[in-house]
Amino acid sequence: MAKLRHVALQVKDPEATAQFFEQAFEMKRVGRTEADISSGIYLSDGTINMAILHYKTDAAAGTPQGKDWVGINHIGFWVEDLAEIDEQITAAGGEAFLDQEEPENDTLFFEKKYYTPDGIVFDVSKTGWGGAKKD
Repeated sequence: MAKLRHVALQVKDPEATAQFFEQAFEMKRVGRTEADISSGIYLSDGTINMAILHYKTDAAAGTPQGKDWVGINHIGFWVEDLAEIDEQITAAGGEAFLDQEEPENDTLFFEKKYYTPDGIVFDVSKTGWGGAKKD
């Protein structure tokens, strides 16, 4: 069964937002990202990973509002099998975007991104996210 273990916020200043959640909710910093599509900070409460991201392009943000919008960008599900879940998502009317090939060696934060039929962004990962607990 897929488990909701990841929430991504789209922000203008990842450092300031991370500091807020660390101070207000005692969340712990578990990583950073500097990728082609975004830069940001990962926090965790010990069960769920929160990505605080600044997207570099409108396409990477994946939302109609584009890269400068602020809010919840997507949620993520920890799954057992990417190929199997891809079939289930497609059969249910979901559509993949930013199609990326799964690397030969597992990386900590590999995700495959999708839209629901009404355009909500979500992703799936078989390796999970830093600070998240699978079960």
